Amino acid sequence: MNTNTNGNIFLVDDDRFVLESVTTLLSEYGFTVRPFSNGLEAVRQFVMEPVDLVLTDINMPIMDGLELLEKIRFLDKETPVVLMTAYADLDVAVKAIQMGAFDFIIKPYRPPALVHTVEKGVNYKRLTQIEKNYKIELERTVEQRTAQLNAALGEITHMSREIIERLTAAAELRDEDTGLHISRVGMYAKRLAQQLQLADDFIDDISVASAMHDVGKIGIPDSILLKPGALTVEEFEMIKQHTIIGERILKGSPHRMLKMGATIAASHHERWDGSGYPSGLKADETPLEGRIVMLVDQYDALRNSRVYKAAFDHGKTCDIILNGDGRTMPGHFDQQILMAFREIKDDFAVIFENSQK
Repeated sequence: MNTNTNGNIFLVDDDRFVLESVTTLLSEYGFTVRPFSNGLEAVRQFVMEPVDLVLTDINMPIMDGLELLEKIRFLDKETPVVLMTAYADLDVAVKAIQMGAFDFIIKPYRPPALVHTVEKGVNYKRLTQIEKNYKIELERTVEQRTAQLNAALGEITHMSREIIERLTAAAELRDEDTGLHISRVGMYAKRLAQQLQLADDFIDDISVASAMHDVGKIGIPDSILLKPGALTVEEFEMIKQHTIIGERILKGSPHRMLKMGATIAASHHERWDGSGYPSGLKADETPLEGRIVMLVDQYDALRNSRVYKAAFDHGKTCDIILNGDGRTMPGHFDQQILMAFREIKDDFAVIFENSQK
């Protein structure tokens, strides 16, 4: 006799002799057996007590085995149900299997065969539960690893942003106004990209990458960059090189934001009509991020004083960008971007004024 508990069994049969003999047999093999004389009682107990297998007669007056099987399957898809019958009715057997019966036993049963079927059913239930628990644990592990990965990626992104900000801050060491200009351009570009309803990733990237548009000025001599008077033709040609220098500094990185930064550095002085520099790109030959930064860079340049001009207020600046003044013309800009600017131009004024505080 096996004294271990090999599983909890619900035994359902309206024949008292069968209940007693099967209970005794399965108990000898270490199973815990709960006998029921009808299916209704078994169902009531089933919802309250875990069970490894249900062993039931088919032909019972109150609730037959097929009805019991149907109700158990409604409550639980996994617990094996083994049906017993005194008649080898093939149609009933097929129907029972279709309804989800685990196995089918013909009375009078042979004890070893019955025990083997019960053991097989209990093992199936336990393996199913192990698999279920494994999947739950796997999902939990994946969820934890995903959270850890997202945290790590977030830290890397934060670190990348900090590196970029420190890189662009190098300009501030040479010219405080340039530093404020860099900061504002990032905010202008973000707002304009939002108005254009661009992808969230693009908006997030350009808000940082646009701040790198003038990083190439690191390579321009102070005597030219900070010259108080008008530039000569040769000096202006040297200033133009900041686009090429900036692209050279930033290109070659696998980092998405730095890739965009390199593109912006190289193209933010190109114009829609092809009159820009350094490559004279025309229309959409200039990448979208470059076309956006070209406009916002122009807005901020007009708002600030230069050796060749005084600072313009917001109204005058918008009039020049939207209508032209001979030096700056509407044809320099992508018309879709220009239209978006027209709709949100007052937001630019708010950004500019807040940067002065």
